[in-house]
Amino acid sequence: MSRPLSDQERRKQISIRGIVGAENVAELKRGFNRHLHFTLVKDRNVATPRDYFFALAHTVRDHLVGRWIRTQQHYYERDPKRIYYLSLEFYMGRTLQNTMINLGLQNACDEAVYQVSRRLAASRGRGGSLASAACFLDSMATLGLAAYGYGIRYEYGIFNQKIRDGWQVEEADDWLRHGNPWEKARPEYMLPVHFYGRVEHSGTGAKWVDTQVVLALPYDTPVPGYMNNTVNTMRLWSARAPNDFNLRDFNVGDYIQAVLDRNLAENISRVLYPNDNFFEGKELRLKQEYFVVAATLQDILRRFKASKFGGTDSVRTVFDSFPDQVAIQLNDTHPAMAIPELMRIFVDIEKLPWNKAWDITKRTFAYTNHTVLPEALERWPVDLVEKLLPRHLQIIYEINQRHLDHIASLFPADVDRLRRMSLIEEGGTKRINMAHLCIVGSHAVNGVAKIHSEIVRTQVFQDFAELEPEKFQNKTNGITPRRWLLLCNPGLAELIAEKIGEDYVRDLSQLAKLHDFVDDDLFIREVAKVKQENKVKFALYLEKEYKVKINPSSMFDVHVKRIHEYKRQLMNCLHIITMYNRIKRDPTKLFVPRTVIIGGKAAPGYHMAKMIIKLINAVAQVVNNDPVVGSKLKVIFLENYRVSLAEKVIPATDLSEQISTAGTEASGTGNMKFMLNGALTIGTMDGANVEMAEEAGEENLFIFGMRVEDVAELDREGYDAQQYYDRLPELKQAVDQIKSGFFSSNEPDLFKDVVNMLFHHDRFKVFADYEAYVKCQEKVSELYLNSKAWTKMVIRNIAAAGKFSSDRTIKEYARDIWHVEPSDLKIPPPNEPREVAEDGTPNGTEARA
Repeated sequence: MSRPLSDQERRKQISIRGIVGAENVAELKRGFNRHLHFTLVKDRNVATPRDYFFALAHTVRDHLVGRWIRTQQHYYERDPKRIYYLSLEFYMGRTLQNTMINLGLQNACDEAVYQVSRRLAASRGRGGSLASAACFLDSMATLGLAAYGYGIRYEYGIFNQKIRDGWQVEEADDWLRHGNPWEKARPEYMLPVHFYGRVEHSGTGAKWVDTQVVLALPYDTPVPGYMNNTVNTMRLWSARAPNDFNLRDFNVGDYIQAVLDRNLAENISRVLYPNDNFFEGKELRLKQEYFVVAATLQDILRRFKASKFGGTDSVRTVFDSFPDQVAIQLNDTHPAMAIPELMRIFVDIEKLPWNKAWDITKRTFAYTNHTVLPEALERWPVDLVEKLLPRHLQIIYEINQRHLDHIASLFPADVDRLRRMSLIEEGGTKRINMAHLCIVGSHAVNGVAKIHSEIVRTQVFQDFAELEPEKFQNKTNGITPRRWLLLCNPGLAELIAEKIGEDYVRDLSQLAKLHDFVDDDLFIREVAKVKQENKVKFALYLEKEYKVKINPSSMFDVHVKRIHEYKRQLMNCLHIITMYNRIKRDPTKLFVPRTVIIGGKAAPGYHMAKMIIKLINAVAQVVNNDPVVGSKLKVIFLENYRVSLAEKVIPATDLSEQISTAGTEASGTGNMKFMLNGALTIGTMDGANVEMAEEAGEENLFIFGMRVEDVAELDREGYDAQQYYDRLPELKQAVDQIKSGFFSSNEPDLFKDVVNMLFHHDRFKVFADYEAYVKCQEKVSELYLNSKAWTKMVIRNIAAAGKFSSDRTIKEYARDIWHVEPSDLKIPPPNEPREVAEDGTPNGTEARA
């Protein structure tokens, strides 16, 4: 929680964090006391931080609910085109503070809680986090789009990471154990989802019979827009076994087992599969993917069919207008089964002719690609799909046959092209290429950064792009400034508002006005002061959590993201060893002190990523305990990196590491978060780094290393790691230390797999960029010595960050893909009378879901 407001701040009525106002404060105090009373069965003096958290969360939720209902009424009456964002995972993030900011209640809450009890200072932001599409759903609500996020309500989220003796150990993330104050179960909208069974064909069409049924129970979470009273819905499905599950023919001896077997059905929503950019092909994962799309499409059809103004006998039965009323965005290939599922509904249930159903389906779906790594692309075995979803396999075969017939008519006798473009891969085990299914079944395909979209168009899906060039687009990712500036870095947010006004929160391009202050000595000092305050705060956190004394004046050099070979945490590790060796070689030489902070989770089955974590911790153990090094160099591995920890480290960062091999990172959003919060970037020309360099000027980033074309050239020539090892003495020394057991004296061969990979199997060419990386890091250190020049470059970067708002991204999706126009309409708040709808619907019309 931020510090209590000073008397002067209490008198300030309006801020980008909301109105204080005596009425607001009094109302919040009443709500807080009421909820605290209902929450507690004990004396307030012994209330825990969690008790205070839930009391405040419920108080804020009260302010949200009226706006939520009114928003849904507004959509029901005006019947706008709905946007459905389908994703198998939504990133974790704290909801309380984000909601207070978007409702304009932050300052009033701070003041109310300060007056009621100082004890909440230790509790706000703790104890409650939920799956939140933190950026895109936030922007859709802020832009007034009738949007819905759909996913799975996982009982266990991404695992909690513990570091024990330098190794990653996974623990279950039981995030719901204390309840979730933001979600609302909606059992009245529970839906059946079918699996297994067989297909019967008759004169009336195909029928999927003898299936196993799992029920999908929806839980709704409100997603508020920023200060516009719009509250959209994220609906997450939880799997439930039907009451007669396995009980139809039970005898007394089987009853207990039959009840226990209900767990098999409910396992579908039990746990989130870690995203490790590697496709495994597990049956449970395919069940999850179909479960979410089957439930979601039933929900979408129900909402589409419902009459516009609630008349009992008026429902849509004609689907010609479906693509004009419904846009479905497939976030990666995980929800790809939505395409054959919608075809099944249209053809088998609604009895539409195939061609008409296919035309509607294509015009409804759009697909976002998120990776170019071949091992990450989903390719489901035909045998598994046939067992689990027999009718869908038939539909996919039919889609493929018609698709290949079309290709053959355009390219007669080009058998190789047919093979490359088929939805079914024939070699060895027959598999369905889900990316091909998404491309064929969508009217738009986009990458998430210019360079990524170009690789998608010219390399990964070249044949498809040649066939339908107009289908392929770019939509560079963005981040929400509400969470990633106002919430996590209020000092910088207020400082910017003082200089350029508050409108930048809704229109981040206004940050360009900061260019006028690049040479303003006072502003330079204020920006540097905010950064230093954030660093001191984070240094205290690190000392408390990791028992390592941190120098807050040292450069905070931060590399936080999933641990993966292509993200090249190993190259950073080699640089740490190189810096260590330089200090040891000449302890008296001037050295710019650094605190290197690395964090991220390795997928549980990813051996090399886990070895990289162990190596980083082993190096940290040696560096941090060497008296010759002292405070010049410290290395911290952040345990259990997650959104709430990102909100602490990003505002404190001086140098952001974005060093993936050129052509491997689709976009990245961490790079944007660091830029917005006043960190400088050292990085390759990869992902969104390219556009960051375009916006800020390459001279204001520390760009190094191979470009995409250099990597391709090296692939053609053949990458030989040995030659770099032989030519670069400092690289040789660092690698030899790893190999010899210098960092693992009890087990000298511990890192032999890592060394072997670097020499013989390194697809991401760490050694090839090592020299350029180390030289670039020397330039970083040189600039850091000149605080004023460093801060001026920081200001130029913040001023250039406007493009990277998710508001801009969503506007582009809305106009180019979904064909809807964002709205700046502010829905009246619950305490103001609502205008009667155009058809005269009274104010009391019940909100629909």
